[in-house]
Amino acid sequence: MGDKVVVRREAAEQATSGGIVLPDAAQDKPQEGRVLSIGDGQLLANGERAAHQVSEGDRIVFSKWAGAEVEVEGEKLLIMSEDDILAIVK
Repeated sequence: MGDKVVVRREAAEQATSGGIVLPDAAQDKPQEGRVLSIGDGQLLANGERAAHQVSEGDRIVFSKWAGAEVEVEGEKLLIMSEDDILAIVK
């Protein structure tokens, strides 16, 4: 997988802060998730691998259009490059 990470999105907000319940079509896809798996790291010019800056289990924020959505055993996951990760949330 190289510099790729597998991410599970956080659940979407079901209602606004004012209490209005949002239908599925109106809900924005969350830009936060949990790292489920990481690759070996980016291959450098000298043949070594760069260590990932994220670890499995980290809660992250990523760009809106990051990654490719795949379905594995009925669960929707994202596979994205580590460069698409904006921050690690503690």
